[in-house]
Formats: sequence, C-alpha cells, structure tokens
Amino acid sequence: MELVPTALSMRNKVARAFWNVTFAFFYRPSPIPFHFWRRFLLRCFGAKLGKRTRVYPRTKIWAPWNLVMAEDSVIADDADCYSVTRIVVGQRAIVSQYAYLCTATHDYRDPEFPLLVGPIQIGDDAWVAAGAFLAPGVNVGEGAVVGARSVVTKDVNPWTVVAGNPSRIIGDRPRTSRQDQSSSKGRDV
Repeated sequence: MELVPTALSMRNKVARAFWNVTFAFFYRPSPIPFHFWRRFLLRCFGAKLGKRTRVYPRTKIWAPWNLVMAEDSVIADDADCYSVTRIVVGQRAIVSQYAYLCTATHDYRDPEFPLLVGPIQIGDDAWVAAGAFLAPGVNVGEGAVVGARSVVTKDVNPWTVVAGNPSRIIGDRPRTSRQDQSSSKGRDV
C-alpha cells in the first residue's frame, strides 16, 4: 500500500476539538461495563460499530469517524487509534492494551514534511497483542496474530503469527476461528 499525502481541514480540527471534550467528560469517565454508552458516543461522532463491539474507556481514538469495527470486536484499555484515516477491525478481532494503530506519518525526505496517511485493516479473528505497533497502510490478515511489542511495517498474511522488531513470521495459527469453536460446542462429532 502506498501512503498518500493529505492535509487536515478546519472542519476536521473543529470536530476533533468537540470529540476531545466529549472524550474527557463523557467517554473516559464511563464505567468499564458501559460499552453501550461508549458505542453510542462513538456512533454520534461517525464511528461504524457492529453489534457487541467493546471499546474500553481508556482507549484513545483520534478521529472516531475513521473507525469501523465489526461485530464482537474489541479494543482494550490504553490502546491508541491514531485514526487520521480509516482503521477497520474485523469480526471477533482483538486489539490488546497499549497497542498503537498509527495511520499517519510524515515524509522526512520532503522539506515541507507533509503528512502521509495509509489505512489499517485488521482481519476477522485476528489478534494484535499488547503493545504492538502497526504502521500506516498495514493489513493484518484473517486469523493472524501480532505478538506483544511487535513492530509491524508490512502486511501480515492470514493465519500467520508474527513477532519482534521488526516483526517476522514465527509460525502459523491453526485455521479455526472462535466462531467455529463456539458453534461446535455441544455437538457430537
């Protein structure tokens, strides 16, 4: 994925100012079990959230209108979504505490230092573990696992486990999803 230059509009800056006030007074102080309340606030600011999504009160979201979360996905406390452009979290995907999803950087080769953006996509049943960093434009495939404290600057293939700085493939994940496992419980095989 190629990063593209962008400029932030005055409308964007004003919307973020309103979001920051809402975050400070209504979102952040909400009790942990009040996922319905945080979903409501995020949707008021344009986030597209599926059923039963859970975003915790200490999750930082730069621009909620650039956040898309499918059903049963989770973003944990202290995760940071620098959503200058779109961040998509797939069904049943988990973003653990202190993960940093970074959709923007600057072109250090240009004296003007322009902002470059690239969306982040996290596939269904994927897991971004604690403290991992995802660079702009990264896609984490379905069922993939990004190990704790990993630095991911390239796409992660489906059902692959990566770890390290820079991240590298350390193995494969079995090709079953939590949905498959929960639907097979109680059945004779």
